[in-house]
Amino acid sequence: MNCFLIDDDPDDQEIFCMALDEIGESVKCEFASDGVEAIKKLTEGNYKPDLIFIDMNMPRMNGNTCLQEIKKIEGMQSVPVYMYSTSAEPEAVAATKKSGAAGFIVKPTSVSELSETLKFCLRNNV
Repeated sequence: MNCFLIDDDPDDQEIFCMALDEIGESVKCEFASDGVEAIKKLTEGNYKPDLIFIDMNMPRMNGNTCLQEIKKIEGMQSVPVYMYSTSAEPEAVAATKKSGAAGFIVKPTSVSELSETLKFCLRNNV
């Protein structure tokens, strides 16, 4: 299983990795620090992750715009994309679902809580 986290915060990237390690399954994770970098990675070469997680608040390209751009890439329409944010305003959640997000995850307060959330995402998309 290959996950792709698009998040500008190195601490959040590290926490995400720790949560995946806690799951104990063979899950590889790659990162992009913003939407522009992510789109470049997904269009230049043969990289196709099994799951994508996108932070909502990033510089250069916000999460919802990034989601919309990813869904335009040939072959990426079927890849589940989860939005990942510190808050879940109903309008933002609705907008991302309309843009094709598989779900919306509020950043948990602990690594173990994030690990449980990621287990759920992995199980539902295997």
